Amino acid sequence: MIRLPAPHLPRLAAAFMTALSLGAHAQGDFLAPPASLVLDGIPPIPAEIAAKTAPYSEFKPGTLLDWHPARREVLVRLRHGNADQLHRVAEPGAAPEPLTDAPDPVMAARFEPRAGAWALFTHGAGGDEAWRIHRLDAATRESVPVSPEGRRASEPVWSPRGDRFLYTTVPLDRTNASRTATTAIHLADATDPGSARVVAELPGGGWFAFAFSPDGRRVAFIEYLSARESHVWVMDLATAKRRRVTAAAKGAPVHYGDPQFAPDGKSLFAISDRGSEHRHVARIDLATGREQALATNLRFDVEAIALSGPAKRVAFVTNEAGSHVLRFLDLATRKELPRPALVSGVISALRWRGDGSEIAFTHASSRSPGDVFSYDVKAHRVTRWTNGNSPSLNAAAFPEPRAIAWKSFDGREITGLYYHPPSRFEGVRPVVVSVHGGPEAQARAGFIGRNNYLVNELGIALVYPNVRGSRGFGKTFLGLDDGRLREDAVKDLGALLDWIAAQPGLDASRVLVTGGSYGGYMALAASVHFADRIAGAVSVVGISNFVSFLERTESYRRDLRRVEYGDERDPAMRAFLESISPLTHAARIAKPLFVVQGRNDPRVPWTEAAQIVETLKRNGTPAWYLLANDEGHGFRRKANADFQFAATVEFIRRTLAP
Repeated sequence: MIRLPAPHLPRLAAAFMTALSLGAHAQGDFLAPPASLVLDGIPPIPAEIAAKTAPYSEFKPGTLLDWHPARREVLVRLRHGNADQLHRVAEPGAAPEPLTDAPDPVMAARFEPRAGAWALFTHGAGGDEAWRIHRLDAATRESVPVSPEGRRASEPVWSPRGDRFLYTTVPLDRTNASRTATTAIHLADATDPGSARVVAELPGGGWFAFAFSPDGRRVAFIEYLSARESHVWVMDLATAKRRRVTAAAKGAPVHYGDPQFAPDGKSLFAISDRGSEHRHVARIDLATGREQALATNLRFDVEAIALSGPAKRVAFVTNEAGSHVLRFLDLATRKELPRPALVSGVISALRWRGDGSEIAFTHASSRSPGDVFSYDVKAHRVTRWTNGNSPSLNAAAFPEPRAIAWKSFDGREITGLYYHPPSRFEGVRPVVVSVHGGPEAQARAGFIGRNNYLVNELGIALVYPNVRGSRGFGKTFLGLDDGRLREDAVKDLGALLDWIAAQPGLDASRVLVTGGSYGGYMALAASVHFADRIAGAVSVVGISNFVSFLERTESYRRDLRRVEYGDERDPAMRAFLESISPLTHAARIAKPLFVVQGRNDPRVPWTEAAQIVETLKRNGTPAWYLLANDEGHGFRRKANADFQFAATVEFIRRTLAP
């Protein structure tokens, strides 16, 4: 037996672990997939992978939904069993008490705002996103649907007095590409939630963010036309008369979001980027339409606002290089007030307590999966309500991202977030590039979930690029991938591959590209354009052909997507979209591909996955295909998501093996 000096043992151990992680696995039992999953071309997945990845799947992120109107407690969403359910948290740190137990995840929910004896929540089936509103009795836990069947309902919005609530519905029809959706506005009495009346019908499916006036007689809302253009409207509920309160843009389109009435009802506070590259807080006078930009010293995008009359302030979240900062403005002076010191991360779901004493929110970071916090604005005290950490992992040891930048084909700087493996992994490291969806989303310094396993246990470097078209970098950057500019974003990925090749610690011969939704299209596009430069790709609910995607996506979102990608009904644009679609060039895909899809996906129909897989089969290209019959736009049931990740790990181990 050869004995090595002690100093060599850690290095040998690290090398052995790397070989074990990225090389062949030991023979043994295999993982049984859930019955709803259909596997095509996927080899047996070793059970050892499920055992090793299990701790990374036990996080339970908590999402704030609402404050109780009468007590200091919160309504949250977190996993119970196989899916996210409603929970009541009676006090900070208390064990969450489940209120629902359904096979499918619950989405939004709000308490009845007078006594909190019941709540309204939205719920779909099998990932179809055909959400219906249900009334939940807090005492008996019984629930009944209150919105119409066969239509997709929005989150309900309560009037200030709590005597009625409003929601919208859109029809479900993905079979008729020429049909234009109509949005119905429903108004329901709190004493009889199921007997809502339709007060108005609006053309198209892009009407969002409804907010009542202080007297409950009017509502403000957004008409969303694209990621760069939207308008603010106000409607009288008694007459259904509406008027647009924002002026037409001169030059570049204007984005608006989160309109909320001032306490006197004479103006609106909203997000706007009028006259600016970045989105800011604005005050819009309803009588004159005059718009005043607030906090103009900040050169960051504002992403959310929440106004409280009792608190006499408006809370807003700024996006600062992919991390969020919670800020406050005094309603009277319009000056910024003290803010809480929070760990760098991502903030969502702002909710003021009724008396204005506290604001609650969800906060996630690279070392926290997402928990509910509140901030006492007078005591300047932050309180943590939930703890979603995995009991068998020390999340404090997870890597934090660092910002990276590279020059693309046209000299424009593109940025991203980079996670490097622990120092125990020696030698050049393989790379997984993960592209966000949207396409206007953004890679954030939040929680990367199960992907921590890839970094910590397999020694893989992760890169999350923000290719052109991502938000958070100004309105010009946001529009750089629209229409016929689509493949310029793909070129940004090519420039990233150049950056990887120039890094001494990274192995440019072992790069895998993955992504979901639009990111799934980018993974397919990378497989076409960079077949000689990547080792493989994973496309999750990705677009394979823009024409068939636009013709088959749900009607309520079809016109909105046409603004982003182009209108396939125009012959010239149709020809262009066909020419850039990965399906058209599937013969150029030469490296292994893993395709993941939900059968009930209303956004990217499952046929997008099926047609690329079938084409690759005919071409003799290796392809794994995982189809879930009870999922939609991504896997939300834990058992399905666990198997998907285990299969992805096996695919990565085989694809990126030395």
